[in-house]
Amino acid sequence: MRILKFLLVFFLIGTYSHGQSDEDVVRTIYSTSLTNGKSYDWLDYLSNTIGGRLSGSTNAQLAVEYTKAELEKLGLDKVWLQPVMVPKWVRGEKEQAYFQTSNSFERVNICALGGSIATPTGGTKAQVIEVGTYKNIEALGEEKVKGKIVFINRPLQPELINTFEAYGGCSSERYRGAAEAAKYGAVGTIVRSLSSRQDDYPHTGSMSYGDLPLEDRIPSAAISTNDAVKLSSALKQSPDLLFYFEQSCEQFEDALSYNVIGEITGSEYPNEYILVGGHLDSWDLGDGAHDDGAGVVQSMDVLRLLKESGIKPKRSIRVVLFMNEENGLRGARKYAEVAKEKGENHIFALESDAGGFTPRGFSFNANEANFNQVLNWKPLFKPYFIHYFEIGGSGADVRPLQTESNVVAGLRPDSQRYFDHHHASNDTFEHVNKRELELGAATMTSLVYLYDKYGVNPLPEPSKIKD
Repeated sequence: MRILKFLLVFFLIGTYSHGQSDEDVVRTIYSTSLTNGKSYDWLDYLSNTIGGRLSGSTNAQLAVEYTKAELEKLGLDKVWLQPVMVPKWVRGEKEQAYFQTSNSFERVNICALGGSIATPTGGTKAQVIEVGTYKNIEALGEEKVKGKIVFINRPLQPELINTFEAYGGCSSERYRGAAEAAKYGAVGTIVRSLSSRQDDYPHTGSMSYGDLPLEDRIPSAAISTNDAVKLSSALKQSPDLLFYFEQSCEQFEDALSYNVIGEITGSEYPNEYILVGGHLDSWDLGDGAHDDGAGVVQSMDVLRLLKESGIKPKRSIRVVLFMNEENGLRGARKYAEVAKEKGENHIFALESDAGGFTPRGFSFNANEANFNQVLNWKPLFKPYFIHYFEIGGSGADVRPLQTESNVVAGLRPDSQRYFDHHHASNDTFEHVNKRELELGAATMTSLVYLYDKYGVNPLPEPSKIKD
């Protein structure tokens, strides 16, 4: 009797999606994720056993080995590592900083920006000049900038509901500020952290010197939002105050690392690929739980949930855990390069890199026909309060795969708290809610299921396009 029951269950699972409506399949996916999810356990290990996974680090390699082993346990058709050379930047000792006036001394919280050089031995100490944006530096000129530390104090716009829009409006200050200040003789830059909250956590992130010669480069650090306010207020009272900071970061030769890839081979169209992924590397201050541990484990769980829900994909479904999104996008570029060399047809690619908060919907880069197709699926997501289906913005790691006829997309969780943690030491496991994380995994799986079942709308042949 037990054998007969087992065979019956096996048969039902094997034919599940063929006898069910899309509503039923999506309901099963959500139910499976919320009652039998794996993403939270995986994230616990990535965050609390391995920790921060800076590109080129030992922890990044441990994460590669761990996720590859976990994917192999899922019984996928293929699991492999894709080699890629990545930058290796090391923070070194904890940074120190303070400012002083004639009658006060105030320690402040800073962190070196990724890619910055160290300060000279003993640190850098100089007067400060405050600007609202790096674009103001040129107007000040060498006379006012030379020999000083440039303090770039540009807060995220609080009135913008989309916090990613607010972040995007300020990210160039962090990325380009030091290169611009160095042109006019500054000895360092201090950049207000790109956070939507007032707190004492400095937020790191990548910066670039462009083509500036090595000997002309200056150290650059982020300062917490609370301390940015203190420094700005102090400058109004004491314009000649001195600021001191010390950091010992160092750039090494590129290191060998890997993208981690797993695949369920399609039963009908094995040469059409659907990709779901996140980036395995993180910054080193926290454990990278939201950025992007959440996206990694959600993407892994998509393939597991498909199998658990009895769905046998028609197209080949790949999970790709990209290396080096944070300071170079080497993993994404390598994957796209190899895919192009092999002539692989990626019809759909979905990225999760916006935190593990409650999912709200998706953003798409797609032609009109493909976007109209996905709008037809929107009612399937309405019972789960997934309502945001918008054109524009997918994800940095999937964007190199975009063509005129395919679709690349990004999961869009609620963003209001994301930049409280982004690139800071409080991006840790306890700030990720299990249910929210599992809802995101289910949302991604549901969209992958629909693209696997229906495919995309290819562009019409030129001869069939009406004038």
